[in-house]
Amino acid sequence: MTTTEPTRTALDVESAEKYAEWFGTLADATRVRLLHTVATSPAGALRVGDLAVQVGISQSTCSHHVRKLAEVGFVMVDKVGTSSVVSVNPSCCTGLPHAADVVMGTMAELPCCPTDLPADVTTRAMLKKDLRKVRDIYAEGITTRNATFETEVPAVSDLEDKWLNDHRWVAEFDGTVVGWAAIASVSSRACYAGVGETSVYVAESARGRGVGKSLLHRQVTEADARGLWTLQASTFPENRASIALHHAAGFQTIAVRSRIAQLDGVWRDTVLLERRRALDP
Repeated sequence: MTTTEPTRTALDVESAEKYAEWFGTLADATRVRLLHTVATSPAGALRVGDLAVQVGISQSTCSHHVRKLAEVGFVMVDKVGTSSVVSVNPSCCTGLPHAADVVMGTMAELPCCPTDLPADVTTRAMLKKDLRKVRDIYAEGITTRNATFETEVPAVSDLEDKWLNDHRWVAEFDGTVVGWAAIASVSSRACYAGVGETSVYVAESARGRGVGKSLLHRQVTEADARGLWTLQASTFPENRASIALHHAAGFQTIAVRSRIAQLDGVWRDTVLLERRRALDP
C-alpha cells in the first residue's frame, strides 16, 4: 500500500465549540462514571435510582449529572411510570470518538487492522459451494434486526451475483464456515470503479472468537492490493461492536444518517463509515 503525507485541514470554529462543550461536560469524573455505567449496562438502560446506587452517589446528585449529560446529547431520559430511565444516545457512540479523532488529527491516519489475529481462524476466497452456508449466516444477521434493513433472506442464486468476484471471503473455524465478508459495487459508472460497499457477517455460534477481525483484515488488505480506494460501510448505531470493529480496521465515522429508512415500520438511523486508501501522488 502506497502512503503519502496526510492532508490536514483546520478545525472550524463551530465544530471546535461543539467539541469543547462535549469534552467540558465529561471533565467531571462522576459524569464519566455515570456514562460508562449506563453504556455497559446489560439492559442498555437504568433507572436513575439504580444508577445512583451503582455509582455510589445520592439520587439528587445523580439526577443533576444525568441532566448535564442529556443536555449535550450523551444520554436520553425517558419517563416510565414514575421512574426516569437513562439510556445512551446511540449517536454519541460514534460522534464522540469521531470528535476525538478530529481533534487529535488522526482522521488523516490510515491504520490497516489489528495484527493480533486468532490463530485458529482462517480466511479464504468464497466459493460457490459456500453460498448456502453464507446465506444461513446472513439469515441470522437479518433476524437480529440490527444488521441490515433486509427482512427477507435472498436466494442463493441472488447471492452469487451480489458481490465483486475478487472481493468475497469466508472465515473457517475447525473446517466450518463461520463468517463471510464481501464488497459490492456502489455504481456502474467507471469513475466509481474503486469504491465499494462492504458487508461482514459472523455466525452467532462463532462470535467473540475474532472472526470479524480476521475477515476485515483480509477484506481491507485485499481491497488495497486489488485497486479499491474507498470502502464504505453502513451499520445501525445500536451495533456498537460492529462500529468498534470497523474503527480498528481504519474506517472513520463520516456521519450519522438520522431516520434514513424504516425497518418493520420503525424509522432507524445508520452510521456511515468510510476507509480511504492512501492514493498515489
